[in-house]
Amino acid sequence: MSSIARMHGYVDCHCHISAGDFDKDIDDVIENSKQAGLLALLAVAEHAGEFEKIIELSQRFRGFIFPCLGVHPVQQVSREQQRGASLQDLDAAIPTIEKYKDHLVAIGEVGLDFTPRYVSSDDDKENQRQVLIRQAQIAKELDLPLNVHSRSAGRPTIHLLKEQGVEKALLHAFDGKPSVAMEGVKAGYLFSIPPSIIRSEQKQKLVKQLPLENICLETDSPALGPEKQVRNEPRNICISAEYISKIKGVSLQTVMDVTTQNALRLFPKLKSAIRPC
Repeated sequence: MSSIARMHGYVDCHCHISAGDFDKDIDDVIENSKQAGLLALLAVAEHAGEFEKIIELSQRFRGFIFPCLGVHPVQQVSREQQRGASLQDLDAAIPTIEKYKDHLVAIGEVGLDFTPRYVSSDDDKENQRQVLIRQAQIAKELDLPLNVHSRSAGRPTIHLLKEQGVEKALLHAFDGKPSVAMEGVKAGYLFSIPPSIIRSEQKQKLVKQLPLENICLETDSPALGPEKQVRNEPRNICISAEYISKIKGVSLQTVMDVTTQNALRLFPKLKSAIRPC
């Protein structure tokens, strides 16, 4: 990056702000995140049932919450039961994606999840692949980036994105090896780092390897917080930034400037809300 514009805050590139965990105190959660230096957050979806709620939140907190709609590779059947996504799940979601396409900053959360409890056969993996392929096509048609989940499936996810000619993608909370992540870097993909980095040796090794120009910030709230089993909030974005600055040996301001610029590059629709200092 030749010249770095000075930014005055952070972007949370992957957050489940529509989760029921935030229903009771959403105003406080948003206000606290602004106080912590957050300029914008990307609200990602997991299934069609929460699309309207995400759109409503993006209208209620206009210019701060930006919507991403997509079908997650793992779908909830009941409180206890989850299964891999199918094309039927995507069919149910497409009309709403079409309806709000001009408001979206990305298609997400999409991807692959090969955690053994969600995939019991190669057919299950193939179903997930088909759902991701279709959503990559939708993103291309709408000229939008993908906001990507790849748990226990780092290499297959990056390979599939490359096969599909995807050029704009954010890999969130990547849990694979740094060497696999570097394949994504070569393809031009960005990687977002959650506050759980402070308790994850794998994330620390990942940040050591990744160029700062390929790093964004996320919280994945209410998950992946600094403490296990404690609700994570967007205000914890600064924990990610501080830890990255420590690992990289650069100032916190540099992490803020570069990661926010990276987010603007990948999600250009954020420019309406974020200006350099």
